[in-house]
Order: sequence, then structure tokens, then C-alpha cells
Amino acid sequence: MHDELEMRAFTIMARQAPVAGELRTLVAVIQMVAALGRMGDLAAHVAKIARLRYPEHAVPPSLNDNFAQMSRVAQEMVGNVGRVLAERNLADAEQLAEEDEVMDNLRSEQFRVILGDDWTDGVESAVDVALLGRYYERIADHAVSMGRRIIYIITGDLPEGENWPST
Repeated sequence: MHDELEMRAFTIMARQAPVAGELRTLVAVIQMVAALGRMGDLAAHVAKIARLRYPEHAVPPSLNDNFAQMSRVAQEMVGNVGRVLAERNLADAEQLAEEDEVMDNLRSEQFRVILGDDWTDGVESAVDVALLGRYYERIADHAVSMGRRIIYIITGDLPEGENWPST
């Protein structure tokens, strides 16, 4: 689907010579399609770790709530990106950077747990937690990047600053 959407955008650019807002939209869409592809790859990595540990769990009980929250935040952010794009809602697009702060805080909490003196779940579990946390964090980062591109489509300006990754 990524390749098809990208090719359709290239075809429109080549055959219809879009200008200004149309060209801005096409360029942003090409970048957002790539971000969606990367999010799908990250979701596949999460599934791979879960399958690798089956019938056991990759996430130790001490971090179940953390990962449940992380999953909810990631799902909400990805869903919000689709809605924000469809509605071209600038305020909601800007909100994505704030939602990413929640994800970053959950990730920091994971590190506090696995690096704490009372961690008893072993190295393999710590590696799983570190990887899974990173995958969820990157999904959120891609959602923020897409929000940044949506703002670009709407306004013609890319937001900048520490809350707006340029990925």
C-alpha cells in the first residue's frame, strides 16, 4: 500500500504539475506514508517479541500497567493523526506533541524500574522491556511527525522546537 500511494503521488506531480498547497500536500503525504510504514514495522517488532516469549509474557507484571498505558497512548495518537488529517484540525494536530510527553514519561518510568535495585526479572526481560518501550515511543514519535506534516499542509509552515521531531 505504501508503494502504491507513493507512486500515485509521484504520478500526480508528474502529470498534473500541482502548485503551492497541492504540492505541499503531496510532499507531506509522501513523507507521512513512509512514517505509517515505519509504524507498521514497529508494530511487527512488538508482535515478534510477544511471539518469541509465548507462552510466557515479554512484559513482567511490574510493568503491565505501564505498557497498557503506553499501548493506549500509541493507539490514540495514531487514531488522532487520521482524524486530524481528515478534519485538517490545527489545534488537534498541535496537541499531538503534548500527547507524546505522556509517552516519554512512561518510557522514563520503565527505565527507573529496570535500573532499580529491586529489579528481579533478569537481563532478558530488561532487554525486552527496553526494546518494546522503544518501539512504542517511536510509534508516538512518528505520529508527532505526521502531526507536524499536517500543520505544514494547513499553514505552509513546519513547527519547530524540541517538541517537534524532524523525523
